[in-house]
Amino acid sequence: MLEVLSGFVAELRTAGLPVSMGEHVDAARVLDAIDLGDRQQLRAALSATLVKRAEHQETFERTFALYFADRRAPAEPDVALASTTGPAIAPERPAPSGSDIVEQLLDALRDNNSTSLGEMAELAVDRYAGIEAGRPVGAAYYLYRTMRQLHLDEVEQRLAGSTPDMSPIEQRVNADKAASQIAAFREMLEMEILERLVDERGLEAMVTATRKSLLEDIDVMQANREELAQLEKALVPLGRKLAARLAHKRRRRRRGPVDIRRTIRESLSTGGVPLDIRFRPPHPAKPEIVVLADMSGSVASFARFTLLLVHALSGEFSKVRSFVFVDGVDEVTHLFEECADPTEAADRIAAEANMIAADGHSDYGSVFSHFLAGYGSSLSPRATLLVLGDARSNYHPARPDALEALRRRVKKVYWLNPEPSSYWHSGDSVIAEYRPHCDEIVECRTLRQLEEFVMGLP
Repeated sequence: MLEVLSGFVAELRTAGLPVSMGEHVDAARVLDAIDLGDRQQLRAALSATLVKRAEHQETFERTFALYFADRRAPAEPDVALASTTGPAIAPERPAPSGSDIVEQLLDALRDNNSTSLGEMAELAVDRYAGIEAGRPVGAAYYLYRTMRQLHLDEVEQRLAGSTPDMSPIEQRVNADKAASQIAAFREMLEMEILERLVDERGLEAMVTATRKSLLEDIDVMQANREELAQLEKALVPLGRKLAARLAHKRRRRRRGPVDIRRTIRESLSTGGVPLDIRFRPPHPAKPEIVVLADMSGSVASFARFTLLLVHALSGEFSKVRSFVFVDGVDEVTHLFEECADPTEAADRIAAEANMIAADGHSDYGSVFSHFLAGYGSSLSPRATLLVLGDARSNYHPARPDALEALRRRVKKVYWLNPEPSSYWHSGDSVIAEYRPHCDEIVECRTLRQLEEFVMGLP
């Protein structure tokens, strides 16, 4: 069992869950305190010791279903009716019809009977999934086939049971409860299918086939529509968390400037030798942030998320100014000031910002030159300039002198590049010409990398 647990923990770490050695030890100790034959108790115990964030629960559940799947013994022939002169004859059992299965499922859901629901999940997979040995098909395909035959949308409507005499609140409560029950049963179906595929294909093959990136590790530029929606939804709680951590980080700064008078006074007992240097209380200043974001098609999604996160943290900065560009540059700070919801402001950028000056293809050299001419005088030595983009300038002149002039006007210049670092010096990338004029160039493709960068800001 300890060997299985070690493999389970290793897979959680591979998937991105931060499981420490101490938590691994705690999980091993828990095994002595529970009934290992009770799968639900085992799942709850391991979840309590290994999962620290709600968004990691889905990955834990999927991995648990693979490593601690119920192993089925091979079916034995029914010899109850065997004769001495002929082969065994299996008793005929009437198979439930599709409508019977739906009615039984409704009864189990209404009773909230977990045992009956588990049996219904097994029956539905037996009847509708059509799992074929050796066929390289994923669990999602078999789940789709099963759910389609069960008509779960209709089951959910019947389960909600809204009637005209119900108040809107009662109808909403019933609808939410029904949706929650159907979602839970769907998970039971998925776990049942995964367990059967583990039996057929082996644990290692299924672990590799079903492994998914955590939300914070999804490459923003490669994300599909559903993943982009989830990422955008995650920005609000991430912004709150980072704001709290940045505020705490400033409060924890221990030293201000040297307090000469207190240092001299403390050194009187040692003949004037300052053995104990005294400092004034720190007065941490909030930084000023200027964001210059490439909104061309290749990196627009990354720029959008970074702009949203920066403005979610605006309370932790003394000032935030936002500029967007393609081959022209325009300030969009006012859009974020006018909109209570930063997402609305981000939506308005594409429609209202004047980012096109020529052919509509990225031209970093021209953008830096125009930015310097139009806004350079308003930049402050207290400001930090964040450039968001892949530095692919479509073979236009790079004009690194313009970025150098911007660097002299601000405190720091950071470049966040959403491309893998191995791509930076290929094709029309001019990042090498800009590197000498940046304090740091950071590969920043995921929410995790963006979070790490924000927390490292001085």
